Amino acid sequence: MSTPHLSPKLLFPFALALTLASSSASPTHGQDQDQGRERWTPERANAWYDSLPWLVGCNYNPSTAINQLEMWQADTFDPETIDRELGWAEDLGFTSIRVYLHHLLWEQDADGFVDRMDRFLAIADRHDIGVMFVLFDSVWDPHPKLGPQRDPEPGVHNSGWVQSPGADDLMNPDREELLKAYTVGVISRFKDDPRVHAWDLWNEPDNTNDNSYGRNKLDREPEGKRERTLELLERCFSWARSANPSQPLTSGVWIGQWSDPDRLSPTERVQLEQSDIITFHSYDPLDRASRCVENLRRYGRPLLCTEFMARPNGSTFDPILGYFKAQHVGAYCWGFVAGRSNTIYPWDSWQNPYDSEPPVWFHDIFRLDGTPYRPEEVSFIKRLTEQAD
Repeated sequence: MSTPHLSPKLLFPFALALTLASSSASPTHGQDQDQGRERWTPERANAWYDSLPWLVGCNYNPSTAINQLEMWQADTFDPETIDRELGWAEDLGFTSIRVYLHHLLWEQDADGFVDRMDRFLAIADRHDIGVMFVLFDSVWDPHPKLGPQRDPEPGVHNSGWVQSPGADDLMNPDREELLKAYTVGVISRFKDDPRVHAWDLWNEPDNTNDNSYGRNKLDREPEGKRERTLELLERCFSWARSANPSQPLTSGVWIGQWSDPDRLSPTERVQLEQSDIITFHSYDPLDRASRCVENLRRYGRPLLCTEFMARPNGSTFDPILGYFKAQHVGAYCWGFVAGRSNTIYPWDSWQNPYDSEPPVWFHDIFRLDGTPYRPEEVSFIKRLTEQAD
């Protein structure tokens, strides 16, 4: 495989990772030499963060894909659209994007899957953008299937997004070896690749999807999901560390403000005690988002908000993104180009589908042709990224 182009902003973090490769780290409970590297110390985590530009960007899914499977499968992988849309991201000054994977893609064709990941990283790197990959996700449809994906339900938010692992694989102990092989295999392939900023191991692991596939809608989530996911989350950190990645590992807390460490849920405790860097989600106005930051400072590690921006909720670029920049907090809004994910519609569209474009977009920045939904937002983002260190 040819040597990838490495943008100047990515070369120094790579050198730093090599320099720190033999540095000492505090042992994490339950780990031994056979499990690979240990959890980073706060000092190492902060050195990694200080070597990077401000990590600002979006959760990216091409507009032509309804979900992770449609994004990555060979028949629907769309490098032309990805290149065009990441050009718009580069123009905004985005330096990083958060992108979801799926374990079924590894099972289907591991070599082809990682080759497409490599092609994606090359496209992002040409636009001076690094990538945070998400391995697992507990949100939306619990019954993923390979092959052609269904069309979006009109007016319904994220109607085709799929969980990884889905309910059947999550609850079947015989499938755990696949989940381990996928985790170790993907991370091992890119463990020293400077185009990869970080590994987000599990998105919202304790989310039971009450608004969509849970008790308020389709009642299709398995009993014991949270308990089983917690077991696998702990193992996933060990699997990932066994690959000895030079990039940080994380799983983001997503509901609450985490003011009292004694009242953390078991899942939150694992996320915050195992992550090399601290990541979180906040779709709330500035007063609540700022409390999240203040409360999470106690861990002494870099903070990245890996999901924000829901306009009707009061989570807007101005002032939230400006606050994150001032606090040196990484920030990834949800969505980018309005497309098959339908994330311009709010979460409550699962109960009340829209028959036309909502009066205020929930997520996303651009229309399909690259026209900004709100030009003043684009101008605001550019001012912040132009002023970034």
